[in-house]
Amino acid sequence: MLDHLAYAAPAPKVIRGARDDWELVIGLEVHAQIATRAKLFSGASTAFGAEPNSNVSFIDAAMPGMLPVVNEACIAQAVLTGLGLKAQINLRSAFDRKNYFYPDLPQGYQISQLYHPLVGEGEIIVDMAPGIARRVRIERIHVEQDAGKSIHDMDPALSFVDLNRTGVALMEIVSRPDIRGPEEAAAYVAKLRQIMRYLGTCDGNMQNGNLRADVNVSVCRPGDYERFRETGDFTVLGTRCEIKNMNSLRFIQAAIEYEARRQIGIIEDGGKVVQETRLYDPDRGETRSMRSKEEAHDYRYFPDPDLLPLEIEQAWVDDIAAGMPELPDEKKARFVTGLGLSEYDAGVLTAEVENADFFESVAAGRDGKQAANWVINELFGRLNKEGLGVGESPVSASQLGGVLDLIASGEISGKMAKDLFEILWTEGGEPAEIAAARGMKQVTDLGAIEAAVDEIIAANPGQVEKAKANPKLAGWFTGQVLKATGGKANPAAVNEMVGRKLGL
Repeated sequence: MLDHLAYAAPAPKVIRGARDDWELVIGLEVHAQIATRAKLFSGASTAFGAEPNSNVSFIDAAMPGMLPVVNEACIAQAVLTGLGLKAQINLRSAFDRKNYFYPDLPQGYQISQLYHPLVGEGEIIVDMAPGIARRVRIERIHVEQDAGKSIHDMDPALSFVDLNRTGVALMEIVSRPDIRGPEEAAAYVAKLRQIMRYLGTCDGNMQNGNLRADVNVSVCRPGDYERFRETGDFTVLGTRCEIKNMNSLRFIQAAIEYEARRQIGIIEDGGKVVQETRLYDPDRGETRSMRSKEEAHDYRYFPDPDLLPLEIEQAWVDDIAAGMPELPDEKKARFVTGLGLSEYDAGVLTAEVENADFFESVAAGRDGKQAANWVINELFGRLNKEGLGVGESPVSASQLGGVLDLIASGEISGKMAKDLFEILWTEGGEPAEIAAARGMKQVTDLGAIEAAVDEIIAANPGQVEKAKANPKLAGWFTGQVLKATGGKANPAAVNEMVGRKLGL
């Protein structure tokens, strides 16, 4: 929980059925690909986009006699993720075999962690709006290997199998059923993605399948959820259905909305919701049945005989914790309390780690609020317009910082700065050199400003009398002087000079 904010929990999502009000209860199982160059149990590459079946070792292909060897880097990344979620790190964990058959699973089983996961209970604070957040409990994080990919659209009569993903290390991050609406579910996945990107443990690329979620949805009557929290009785929450392999925040929200209304319709018509696994069809905007929900015994879990229990030392965990980077909540709090930014602006700047790093480079040694204004409004606005990310920005943090330095020294005005920004965007260069070469710097010579003010006053005696009668009209002289100097006179110096000359 952030110390500088007093958070309130959002109200649960209420859906009106044909006869009654219903509330949603949602839990998520997020599969995050661990950011390592090699797979969980082999040295094969994890690079995305390689030729089919080119990143496959003998171990991945389940050749006879091949034994898995744990990739220490994968375990370290999972531990770091657990620390980032304020979770318990279990010094002793173990791998199990989850037995099922798919053409893209050569071993005929998946190596996972059911009984003794690497990471235990943790939490995430999910921001919903300024001052509004939900605390979502993490039940566990277990490490497991990914399956391959079956391809069905290359030939009308054949299916193809690509084993490049087989054996890639995944973290399955399992939440408690604490999420109460579609927007919260999407915000939870977004916050989890943000934390892992800050940690560098998962790139969060949902389009490539590096982050995907299984969404468990059930409906209950108002008050039942509170009874569940008091008693731990899951039966009051209703029968849940799982929506598999969601890789879009927008689709997660749409699938939950549809599934909740489907379940409500069944119950209010006198039927019973069947616990099952479903898929979401984005074209039709609906979920459809995939298979009945399996239980653990259906997979015939048993300890993997090829892998000893995983035992790690607390000192190793402590070393990982010592190198943990600043997390988004802490960075946001620092921006608010240390730089005086609004919570909204701090949230925008910390949404992506690249954005936060860019801003900090711009703000270093400068006015934080001014830096935030330029980064959010000018830079991000232009990047969004051009469809670019901050890593593709034609204007670097150093260049934008140079613009702010020229503003702070009074050498250029705000309007000149925007013109200079446009030149940097289209042509590049060094801000101070461009401003000097193109005559963009403000006139700060008080003698030159005084001469321009005297000339305008002398030429407009009638306006002088009006300004003396109504000092608000003195701005007219400032405007005329700026016009006469091509907008290069320092506005503050002109204002001061006009007021002194008119005796205001």
